[in-house]
Amino acid sequence: MMGDSQPFQLPDFYQPYPARLNPHLEHARAHTRAWSEAMGFFEPVAGKQVWDVEHLEHADYGLLCAYTHPDCDAAELDLITDWYVWVFVFDDHFLELFKKTGDTEGARRYLSRLRDFLPLRGGPTPEPTNPVERGLADLWPRTVPSMSVDWRRRFIATSLALLEESRWELANITAGRVANPIEYIEMRRKVGGAPWSANLVEHAVAAEVPPALADARPLRVLRDTFADSVHLRNDIFSYAREVGEEGENANGILVAERFFDWPTQRAADLVNDVLTSRLQQFEHTALTELPLLFAEFGIGPAEQAAVWAYAKGLQDWQSGGHEWHLQSSRYMNNGGAGSPHSLSALLTPNGLGTGSVRLLPTPGGLGLQRFRSVVHAGYEQVGPTPLPEITLPFPVRVNSRVGAARRSVMAWARDMGMVGPVRGPAGDPIWTEKALAEFDLALCSAATDSDAGQAELELAAHWVTWGTYLDDYYPEVLYPSRNLAAAKALGARLTACMPDQPDAAAAVRPTPLERGLADLWARSAAPLDPGGRTRLRDAVLAFVQGCEWEMNNHLLHRIPDPVDYLEMRRQTFGSDITWVLAHRASHGEVPAAVRRSQTWSNLHNTAIDAACLCNDLFSHQKEVQFEGEFHNAIRVIQQFLGIDRDDAVGVVHDLMSARIDQFQRVVETEIPLLVTEYDLDSAARQALARRVSRLRDWMAGMLHWHRNSGRYREDRLLERYRTTLFAHRFRGTA
Repeated sequence: MMGDSQPFQLPDFYQPYPARLNPHLEHARAHTRAWSEAMGFFEPVAGKQVWDVEHLEHADYGLLCAYTHPDCDAAELDLITDWYVWVFVFDDHFLELFKKTGDTEGARRYLSRLRDFLPLRGGPTPEPTNPVERGLADLWPRTVPSMSVDWRRRFIATSLALLEESRWELANITAGRVANPIEYIEMRRKVGGAPWSANLVEHAVAAEVPPALADARPLRVLRDTFADSVHLRNDIFSYAREVGEEGENANGILVAERFFDWPTQRAADLVNDVLTSRLQQFEHTALTELPLLFAEFGIGPAEQAAVWAYAKGLQDWQSGGHEWHLQSSRYMNNGGAGSPHSLSALLTPNGLGTGSVRLLPTPGGLGLQRFRSVVHAGYEQVGPTPLPEITLPFPVRVNSRVGAARRSVMAWARDMGMVGPVRGPAGDPIWTEKALAEFDLALCSAATDSDAGQAELELAAHWVTWGTYLDDYYPEVLYPSRNLAAAKALGARLTACMPDQPDAAAAVRPTPLERGLADLWARSAAPLDPGGRTRLRDAVLAFVQGCEWEMNNHLLHRIPDPVDYLEMRRQTFGSDITWVLAHRASHGEVPAAVRRSQTWSNLHNTAIDAACLCNDLFSHQKEVQFEGEFHNAIRVIQQFLGIDRDDAVGVVHDLMSARIDQFQRVVETEIPLLVTEYDLDSAARQALARRVSRLRDWMAGMLHWHRNSGRYREDRLLERYRTTLFAHRFRGTA
């Protein structure tokens, strides 16, 4: 769409790196034209001519791949181009066959067959019955011989996600539903295919990510920020076609329009702001987190070079993908920024680390968005947070054993040394018995698990106590020290408290944190099988690593990117520990395939996000005013959107409500489909029902505890912090 027919003016894009063109472009164009014809991509679909030679040439996928993979040789560029043509063929065929018809069962069968064309270790595949299967049957054996089994496994996973989650789009179209922002970012990564593209980058640059690093936070963030940037850029350019012509509703601009009730132009500008933030998060991670990761894991020069080649490949893809969108007839691109091949672009420094050179708020420039995140006041006198009306459609049930659990928490914390002996920077105890009693952490466990027996309830309450102590220890002891090495050393000592043989955890531990974790590990891990112990250890370490991530941001005085914050919040909340401990009682009979499904993930992530956002609403004053903290959704949203505290409270509340609504939708709509698809027996259905019930209790109990605990009340905060160093700082800035 061009000219006045455009629904909005294209925004100024942040593009600090000029695109480069592969010299083998014409060879790739000719090759993929012949290959597409041989695969039958120009055959009619459902009686309609979806693709023809003219369509292929106008879209110019050869140009896309020549821009996004500028350095590979001709044979590699041919292969990469064929993969992208296949993906777009799949997307357009799926639209005609299933999205437009609403044939969900046909879609399931269609996608299920495609799995058989991706054998991990090679071997026979079925006889192709349509052009999409024919293309996949040809591509797979041309691609995998040069790659490791680890890469193949990752590529299969992202390929299946790209295929399978198309059903999510179909379900939303059928229901006339637009996703909430958190759900959209999460799911768009899967249906949009950029993680799949990131795997192909490894193939194109002939440099695999070391298996030991593939799941580490820095590599995960590089992949996710790459994916989000690719998809949000595509949403801006494709809005007119997808939303205006095809009836699609998986588009970030439409999501922003519906969630904020904004006009299209303002929503498009917001999507571009998120896109810019994600690109800058990519740069930040590459420059500040990768070197620390290499040092921590002792990564050698060859593997470091492979990771840097991969990161550069992702960077090249971003620049090239943007240039292709500006030139392809598939998208709305009238009024887009000038080509990166202009003289000014070519004279601008480029490559990782040079983005900050561009300071002017011009097309492709940086503006002030990056600097806003590091120029902010600490210990702001924000006052009590105006809490909105929070409604949960679940009743609260408090365990009748709460009184005994309260006494147990106090005795256990005293035995572990959590009240009194360890002192903060001002020489005062981190916790007093009075403060611990006001927190009423036993109520948190009793309200979230009303059916637990006495021993189980006390163990859960002790875990909550330990996690809360850790949460207070970092801002009161480690953050002021500005010593990341000390935080890493603490993480290593805590890891040592969780040995493979639980009875070995009882060794003498010098600090309350270590004594507490060693005691909890010995009591919790012993009944678990080795897999359960690994999951519990991973959950604890994720919590600790989340605290280290917060400390690193404090060292840089950097308010995090909103997407990074919301996703890391799940780690810093520590909720995974709860669900690992609930494993045997709540989902032992649920098949592993179901636990790996997107529905299972959606069920838990929606509940966890609702609880995290609830905590941020109640804890805002404590964290921002008394702890100098900025890892709070209200503060992050306020900074990113440039709005005041009260408006940010409204946005956080709306996000929380949206996640609660999505939880309900998962229970009412997705789980019945899951039960049917996997043909679950009675025991598995009952286990699923128990898990749903526990999650409802957990959300309701969390809200009940926040409303009744003294941990966040202003009068208690003024008393608790009056003699600490943080209170002195606060009074000095008041």
